[in-house]
Amino acid sequence: MGELAVRVVKALAIALVAYALVVVVFESLLGYFQPQSEQTLTITTFDGEAHDRVLTELSSGGQSYVAVNHWPRAWYHRTLDNPNVRITRNGESADYLAVPISGEERSQVEADHPAGLVFRILTGFPPRHFLRLDPQAPPARSDE
Repeated sequence: MGELAVRVVKALAIALVAYALVVVVFESLLGYFQPQSEQTLTITTFDGEAHDRVLTELSSGGQSYVAVNHWPRAWYHRTLDNPNVRITRNGESADYLAVPISGEERSQVEADHPAGLVFRILTGFPPRHFLRLDPQAPPARSDE
C-alpha cells in the first residue's frame, strides 16, 4: 500500500471516529437534558420499576404517536415488553396502550412527520419506529 493510500485510510478512520463521537455526544446530551416544549410528553414505562422518558408527541389522523428516533431506546424495548404505559402532559397523567404500527399507518405517520436530514445525521441514522398511544379507560370505581 502506497503512502497516499495509507494517508487516505487514516483520514477516513479519523473522520469516522469523529462522526461517531459527534453522534454519541449529541445523543448523550439529549438523554441528559431531555428538552421539553409544548409538543413533549413524558412516557412512563414499567419493568417492575417506573422509568420516565421525555418524547415528542406526534399527531396523525386524529391519533397520538411517539417515534423511536435514537439509538438509546431502552424505553422502547420496555414498552414492547409491557405496552401499558402512563403518559403525562401538562401535569395530567393517564394510562395508555402503546401499539407498534406498520404498513399504511406507519407510512402515513412517517409522511406527516419526516425526520430531517440534519437530525438523521446527528443521530447516526437509527432505524425509526412509531408507537400509537391508545387511551385506556380508567378502572371502574365501585360505589361504596
